Amino acid sequence: MQDGYRMPGEFEPHQGCIMIFPERPDSWQYGAYAARKAFVEIAKVIADSEQVTVCASASQYDNARAALPAHIRVVEMSSNDSWARDYAPTFVKNNAGELRGVDWGFNAWGGLYDGLYFPWDKDNQMARKLCDLFEKDVYDKRDFILEGGSIHVDGQGTCIVTDPCLLGKGRNPQMTKKEIEETLCRYLGVSVVIWLPCGIYNDETNEHVDNICAFTAPGQVVLAWTEDRSDVQYEMSTACLETLEQSRDAAGRKLKVHKLPLPKPVTITKEECEGLDFCDGEPTRTPGERLAASYVNFYIANKNVVMPGFGDAMDKLARETLQELFPDRRVIQIYARDILIGGGNIHCITQQIPAQGC
Repeated sequence: MQDGYRMPGEFEPHQGCIMIFPERPDSWQYGAYAARKAFVEIAKVIADSEQVTVCASASQYDNARAALPAHIRVVEMSSNDSWARDYAPTFVKNNAGELRGVDWGFNAWGGLYDGLYFPWDKDNQMARKLCDLFEKDVYDKRDFILEGGSIHVDGQGTCIVTDPCLLGKGRNPQMTKKEIEETLCRYLGVSVVIWLPCGIYNDETNEHVDNICAFTAPGQVVLAWTEDRSDVQYEMSTACLETLEQSRDAAGRKLKVHKLPLPKPVTITKEECEGLDFCDGEPTRTPGERLAASYVNFYIANKNVVMPGFGDAMDKLARETLQELFPDRRVIQIYARDILIGGGNIHCITQQIPAQGC
C-alpha cells in the first residue's frame, strides 16, 4: 500500500479473532443448534491464545452469552449470516505496528447475478462497525466487491486468488483482470498476485481460494489434493498445482507445495435438507448434493491450528500433515459437518486481527 500498510500473513501474531453466532434458518439446519455447538468449540480453542469476539444479533445475544465462556467477549451486532471471514474487515498493518481495516463491498458472493441470498445490507455494514468497535481507522473500499475468503497472503508481498471468484460476473464485471490485481496490490500491500485456475468443486462461493490453497509460511503453501483420477477435483487440483509450481512469490522464491489430502466426497442427506428453511421460495440444498469439503479451510491461531474433521478416513492423515507444517502449534481437529452444511468451514467463520506493535 502506498502509505506503508500491508496485510500480515495469518501465521503472524494475532491480537484476536472475530466470529459471528449462527442463526439463519436457510443456512443452519434444525435451528442452528448443532452448528452453534461447533462454533463454540472452535471459539474455545482459539481463545486459548488470543481474544475472541463473537457478534450476536439482539435475539441471540443471551443464547450466545450463555453458550460461551466468560473470557470470550460477546457483542450485539446484527448481520444477515455468520461468515466473518467474508465481510469482517481485512486488517492491515504498517511498520510502526499500527492497524487499519479495509471495508470491502460485500454482495453475498455474487449479488443479483449469482449471489446466495438477499438482502446482504447488514453484512455490508459489519466491517465499518467492527472498525469502530476496535477503534481502528478504515479504508472505505465498498466500491470493490471482495470477500476475505477469496484472498490469501504471505505477509511479504504475495497474494493468491482464484480466477472463477475474482473474475466472476457477480463481483466487479466493470473491471479488467489487471485493474482487479492493481486494487489488490494497493490495498493489501502486495506486489505479486498468483491466479489459480479453480478452487474446490461445487464451492458456491465461486471457488474461494481459502478452500483450495493456503500459505503455511512464506514460500510454502498447502494444496487440497486427491489421487482419485475419476474425481472431477483431480483435474482442478492438478491445474492449480501446475500454476503454483510455475509461480514465484514477491521475494522471487519458488513455492514449496504440500499436498493436503481431501476427504472422500461429502454429500448432504435428505434429513439434513429437511432441516433447512427455503430461501426466496427455493431449497438451499438438495439431497445428494456434493458439499465443498476441504481440510484447507483451517484457522491459524497464535498457539493452535483449528482444522475441520469429517469423520473420514483421511481426517488423521490431514491432521498429521498439518502438524508437521506447524511444529510450534498444536493442531486441533473439530468435527465440522454442521458448518459445512451452511456452505463453508472453520476459516470461513473466523477473521483474525493482527497483533499491534512491531
